[in-house]
Amino acid sequence: MRLISRNPFDRLFESASRGAAQRSSRRSMLAFVGRALVATVAVPLLPVHRKAQAAPASASQLASRFARAAQTKDPTQCNYWRYCSSDGYLCACCGGGPSSCPPGTSPSPTSWVGSCINPDDGKTYLIAYRDCCGTDSCGRCACLGQEGDMPSYRPQLNNDIIWCFGASSMVYHCSSAALVGLAE
Repeated sequence: MRLISRNPFDRLFESASRGAAQRSSRRSMLAFVGRALVATVAVPLLPVHRKAQAAPASASQLASRFARAAQTKDPTQCNYWRYCSSDGYLCACCGGGPSSCPPGTSPSPTSWVGSCINPDDGKTYLIAYRDCCGTDSCGRCACLGQEGDMPSYRPQLNNDIIWCFGASSMVYHCSSAALVGLAE
């Protein structure tokens, strides 16, 4: 049954609705809505070009506060360039090195990652932060680097988690910062 309306806007909307209903089915409309939902959800998963976030040409142009104060000489200091995303006690102060665990502890098989700028060459490097586990906490050189730290729903970039999963002991001792390579 066709409604008779005197309003021209109502007549225009009615004829457009009837025309759309005659040209499409419910299934095609559901398929369109489904594709739109999938596309909306998939947009954040697309690869992002991070060249704009890479290291600038010179150390004077370094963007973050940590990068401007970073140094490359003393790995027992919190401003050592590899510790931009480290959270915990530094293994370099606890009998190990910046990328090695002290004797009596073992590195966790899992790690979180960060990208730090080396102030000597201005390049960005990928750093794997690995907790050393097995004995009580070292208690020396507590540092909190939060560059690139993400919430716990992105665990590979979260430094607040005790990363002793899979180690012989879940007891945290210190954190090491192993250089993986250039972050390109």
